[in-house]
Amino acid sequence: MNQEDKELEFLRLSLMEELDAINKYQERIANSTDEEVKKVLQHNMDEEKEHTAMLVELLRKKDSTQNKVFEDHD
Repeated sequence: MNQEDKELEFLRLSLMEELDAINKYQERIANSTDEEVKKVLQHNMDEEKEHTAMLVELLRKKDSTQNKVFEDHD
């Protein structure tokens, strides 16, 4: 695998991990009864969403085929 493909793989794996983290935070928020805990978890989840957006933007920049798919669905 060439370095460019490795970098794209890094981005995709990181995106998967961020989405998984969002799902875990969502579940914890739903199951928590403590508003202070929920507030911190919500903050953390929102940061994971920001990371997801950053990764998608970079993936679109680095992978023209992926970007075309996004453009086709706008």
